[in-house]
Amino acid sequence: MASSQIDLFATPLLPGLAAAERFLAAAEEAALIALVDSAPLAPFRFQQWLGKRLTASFGWHYDFERGTFAAAEPMPDALLPIRARAAAFAGLEADALVQALVIRYDPGAGIGWHRDRPMFDHVVGLSLGAPAAMRFRRRTGERDGRIQYRRETQPLEPRSIYHLSGEARWDWEHSIAPIEETRWSVTFRSLSARERDERAG
Repeated sequence: MASSQIDLFATPLLPGLAAAERFLAAAEEAALIALVDSAPLAPFRFQQWLGKRLTASFGWHYDFERGTFAAAEPMPDALLPIRARAAAFAGLEADALVQALVIRYDPGAGIGWHRDRPMFDHVVGLSLGAPAAMRFRRRTGERDGRIQYRRETQPLEPRSIYHLSGEARWDWEHSIAPIEETRWSVTFRSLSARERDERAG
């Protein structure tokens, strides 16, 4: 079992962003890649647009074509120990991470600028395979009719983990730059307090 290589005294890139390299052992990474590849992957769809990345959701699923949010198949048992470790990294109870999104990025695939859907709160991601870059931007104003942004970049090394909460989660958009090698990811999310209240009511 690998241990997080996080410097507790390091200044985070953004408030609400925590990241650590070598969170997973090589054997754990290989097992997770196999799990992703065995999942019922389908091309990401947004309205009429078809993305290059292949995805599958467990626990909960947001349908970008229909704008609906509903329960999905339970997480595979093989994901539960990793979920527990990811939750501990984020300072959460394992059961708080109720959704898992697995993705395979074939060469040339990435993710455009976005914030995660508002029914989710904490976002904890594992990066597998090839290294990538997670880009962040936050609007700072306008100049000559053009929107101005502050921009930052968080490297995502193979077997690394990141956690988005607070400002990094809600105030910044993020994207994944396309690369020319295959990459996989496993992302766990918690429900927002509002979504939990609505489900309980």
